[in-house]
Amino acid sequence: MTKDFDLGRRELFAAAALAVGAAAMPTLIPSAARAQAAAPSPMRPRQYRFTLGSFEVTTLSDGMRAGDGPYPTFGGDQEEAAVHALMAENFLPTSTFVTGFTPTLVNTGTDMILFDTGLGEGARGGGMGRLTAQLGEAGVSPADITIVVLTHMHPDHIGGLMEGGAPVFPNARYVTGETEYDFWADAARATGGAERVHGMVNALVKPFAEKMTFVKPGASVVSGIDAHAAFGHTPGHMAYHLQSEGRRLMLTVDAANHYVASLQRPDWHVRFDMDKAAAAATRKELFGMIAADKVPFIGYHMPFPAVGYLVAKGEGFAYMPATYQFEL
Repeated sequence: MTKDFDLGRRELFAAAALAVGAAAMPTLIPSAARAQAAAPSPMRPRQYRFTLGSFEVTTLSDGMRAGDGPYPTFGGDQEEAAVHALMAENFLPTSTFVTGFTPTLVNTGTDMILFDTGLGEGARGGGMGRLTAQLGEAGVSPADITIVVLTHMHPDHIGGLMEGGAPVFPNARYVTGETEYDFWADAARATGGAERVHGMVNALVKPFAEKMTFVKPGASVVSGIDAHAAFGHTPGHMAYHLQSEGRRLMLTVDAANHYVASLQRPDWHVRFDMDKAAAAATRKELFGMIAADKVPFIGYHMPFPAVGYLVAKGEGFAYMPATYQFEL
């Protein structure tokens, strides 16, 4: 596979020349045509591919969802005005926020490893559940996937395991955290507010139990990809550390659900976190390491393409999206 965003110098200069030429001839385009072209639907990238040593990494957009907030979904333990002020400081609206969903594909040269499966077919009516389509556009068939890693069992991570009652990734083996699986598969979760996820785990995850490897923190998925404890969001939520030819990358998954609220204010409560104190401790430990070591990371809910860096800032961290670092 080739890198989607890899422009050579010749192509770059050619693109620049075309842009200059177009800017010099605005009157050659009829006004009616210009009016029609002025309001196209938004065009956003859906895939981003780069190399990490000998690994090839591709982030894939499963879709985006807008919702009311961010308060009280984020900062529910704070004054609403404080959350609004933080959003305004970062040029974000105070009444709406957008969540993206970004599974990650890692081609090690031996294995094609998919981290999480998105929302699945049931979300397509809302413009989500796009993972299989994005895989196709990236030149990958679901049958090419050899390992599926489930970082935790929330619906937006396991929803794409089955389609029409059949496995989406027929040739894959599966990897997930032992603590996470045991928690959600336990019959005690059938009531008390966890029944929806318990039911989804029974329907979508349990059928693959015979093909599943249950890992603990520190265990390897394959050489160069290790599980890292990131508990709190769920009881067994795990991040993953990638290392190839001296280059490193962290998949932080849902340790942070908002690139401003959860990173600049890691202590703020997040509605989605089951153990809010543990999740806050995880954010400070995990993202503190990422900032100190200057390691790039992929966050499942970061703005697409969901790849970035962190700089320590006040009581938390400032998110810096990756630009051309991986193209050099």
